[in-house]
Amino acid sequence: MNFTRAICIALVIVLVSFLDLTNAVVEEEIKVACVLTELKPCLPAVKTGGNPSIECCGKLKEQQSCLCGYKKNPVIGPYLKNAQRILGACGVPIPTC
Repeated sequence: MNFTRAICIALVIVLVSFLDLTNAVVEEEIKVACVLTELKPCLPAVKTGGNPSIECCGKLKEQQSCLCGYKKNPVIGPYLKNAQRILGACGVPIPTC
């Protein structure tokens, strides 16, 4: 009986380990590529100071993990003030980098 119990426990440990690995793979697949051109729908709001479109807000939410990298990009520097306003309008937290 102890041998069967030990095998069951070992099997449970293996299954739990497998599930943890599966979750890690799924989380890795969820990461998005940081491609600045994906934020093109936000360009009108950035340039004019107008309200961001629904598509812009969706892209910002998708690329939220990329925002610190974008902030370091010298091309974006002049637009940071409007970008912060747009993030707020879209309900995306301003990253602390």
